[in-house]
Amino acid sequence: MESNQKEVSRRSFLKSAGAVGSGATAFTIVKPELVRGFAPERLKAGLIGCGGRGTEGVTQLLFGNPNVELVAMGDIFEDRLEKSLARIKSDTRYPGVADRVKVAPDHHFVSFDAYQKVLAADVDIVLLCTPPGYRPIHFEAAIEAGKHVFCEKPFATDPVGCRRVMAAARKSEEKKLTVMSGAQRRAQKEYVETVKKIQDGAIGDVVAAYAYWIGGPVIQQKARDPQWPDMTWQNRAWYSFVWLCGDQVVEQHLHNIDVCNWVMGAHPERVVASGGAAWRPKEEIYGNIYDHLSADFTYPNGVHMSSYCRQYPKGAYSNVSELVVGTKGRSNCHDMGTKGENPYVQEHIDMVRSILGTGPYINQAMTVAESTMTCIMARESAYSGLEITWDMIMNSQLDLTPKSFAYDAKVEVPPLPVPGVYKFI
Repeated sequence: MESNQKEVSRRSFLKSAGAVGSGATAFTIVKPELVRGFAPERLKAGLIGCGGRGTEGVTQLLFGNPNVELVAMGDIFEDRLEKSLARIKSDTRYPGVADRVKVAPDHHFVSFDAYQKVLAADVDIVLLCTPPGYRPIHFEAAIEAGKHVFCEKPFATDPVGCRRVMAAARKSEEKKLTVMSGAQRRAQKEYVETVKKIQDGAIGDVVAAYAYWIGGPVIQQKARDPQWPDMTWQNRAWYSFVWLCGDQVVEQHLHNIDVCNWVMGAHPERVVASGGAAWRPKEEIYGNIYDHLSADFTYPNGVHMSSYCRQYPKGAYSNVSELVVGTKGRSNCHDMGTKGENPYVQEHIDMVRSILGTGPYINQAMTVAESTMTCIMARESAYSGLEITWDMIMNSQLDLTPKSFAYDAKVEVPPLPVPGVYKFI
């Protein structure tokens, strides 16, 4: 597979297109706004994945867009779906939302194929908010079905899945579908304005970047119910298992790494990383993920990004931030912008405007897929003890997807990765 480094960057293409003079006849750039706007004025949304993020996400979609209704919901657990629906209807933080929750009893879909039933339920927008391990399957199906997508980050947990997302991303662009990611900083006014200023030279040439996500652990279940088989248990406690969450560097730290990629206008070409589990006990509830990982990324222009994520027990030091250093100054990537709407609401406002053609066309599928692969690249370097290049990760055959999906399926949990023992595939 050819390296993405050999492709002409989107930014280079846009600059070249803008440089074509009025007398040029080679090609014509048609503004995306002119070929969109075919959606009905009142949009129908379906939610796939009814956990905390999905519940918040669809509530924020409805709050920010009075022309959107929620008409279908899907999850693998009935109790999670019903709890989510009740919470959306009763959330007093977002007035006016409950009136547009119109999920009929026969549109409560509970099964591993619930996503297919939501996609078939006459929806215009689908929100993909399951644990990330399901994202490639669901995103691919949503694009094939011609749906506009809100896709929570990360987009995959392994290289094979991420490449599936990239292939579907190209199709979504061809179909002019709107794809908004859950990397909400891309819709946060302070970040949008600051990143543009950095790219326009406000701090000179970027010479270094730093990314941090240091905070408390994410534990969804206190203990395993003895009646829960492996598949049920792991989905209930999904953040503790690599196939479902991707480890912290993929699931959480993507936010910060994505900002650095955004600033640089590219993905790194190589990484050397290290990590391990210092405090997470070797107990079933803690699964097989690390609790700390540091990485040294190198971009094609030689600039390094230092990345560090860590999960301490609650009450310890925390830091979730980015820092970019230039030849004329430095920036935390949001210090040169003005405060705007809550970005978790703004991203949905921007998405709907893109769908209706009343705002700029948005398709973040490929850029955030590249950031997802960047994070996976770091994890695989830390697990294996190897320097991993972009070409290596883009050709990796690692596929963490279980062979079958059933509530009583047996799903082995690989041991905690040890560099030198763990094999990069």
